[in-house]
Amino acid sequence: MTKLGKITARLAGSVAITALGATLALAQDTIELKFTTASVPSDIHTQAMQVFKDTLNDAAPDRFDVQLYDSGKLFAQGADLDALQRGNAELAYVSFQQIADAIPEYGLFTAGYLFQNPQHLRAVMESEIGTEVKKRVAEDMGLHILDICYLGTRQLNLRDVREVNTPADMDGVKLRMPGSDAWLFLGKALGAQPTPVPFSEVYLALQTGTIDGQDNPLPTVEAAKFYEVTKQITLTSHLVDGVNIMVNDQTWEQLSDDEKTAMQDAAVAACDWNNDKRISEEARLVEFFESEGLTVTTPDVDAFRSHVQDYYMTSDRAKDWPEGWVDLINALAP
Repeated sequence: MTKLGKITARLAGSVAITALGATLALAQDTIELKFTTASVPSDIHTQAMQVFKDTLNDAAPDRFDVQLYDSGKLFAQGADLDALQRGNAELAYVSFQQIADAIPEYGLFTAGYLFQNPQHLRAVMESEIGTEVKKRVAEDMGLHILDICYLGTRQLNLRDVREVNTPADMDGVKLRMPGSDAWLFLGKALGAQPTPVPFSEVYLALQTGTIDGQDNPLPTVEAAKFYEVTKQITLTSHLVDGVNIMVNDQTWEQLSDDEKTAMQDAAVAACDWNNDKRISEEARLVEFFESEGLTVTTPDVDAFRSHVQDYYMTSDRAKDWPEGWVDLINALAP
């Protein structure tokens, strides 16, 4: 080879190495992950987002730029799902009520008194039913369920003290619910007049009397300080509630198998932390609310359960539910 040929070959090799290096650098560009929620900073599942971030960064250092947005600062409640699907946010908490609006048969998971406790909820999502749900949600909604976090067992929280023993006692009560159709249906099943109000406006709506009450798990009542503008907690325990940590297709498809595993593990770590905290807090909070001057009552829970279950089972909604799933879910109860 001539001297000129050797120089040309070296130059070509240098260009190839530079191009390869650029390709590898491009492949390892930091992936931006905007994780959004409507919940306030003091809420437990808001704090669990930091656990997700820390766990993911430990598993994949410098690979992800995880940005956490709470209190609806990035997207308001309801708008977060649209943002997730459009790619304006990469991660969000998504309720089964929102999923049911897109896949009506999964309205089953929004039914009152379906799950007995948080362990039952998690067991269902780790079963063959959960596998089918995750597959269908990915296909129909372009979203991947990483894990489900226990949000708490929902109770009634009323602005004024009133006798509430059966659903008939909720007649005419303007009960705040999120705007989803599935949520509003639950409000009707409880015997109330469901009134859609964004989460960020609930405190003021209670304070001014725009609504007569709201329903949330006890840790959320404390975190959002609803106890400051209400006088009663009624322990109906009508919904063992959870929210799914979800990532969109646009992000998921960028990841290697190892990165997908790391993200999945981070979500499980976040939900494990959240669940332990939630269960502990629920055990503490009845005494706390009483110390704050609230009246805490326990209604005829069997009357509520019977009424709510009948309301669902005789509705058109139940016709959409996957055949046999109610029995399978009941069989998975601890």
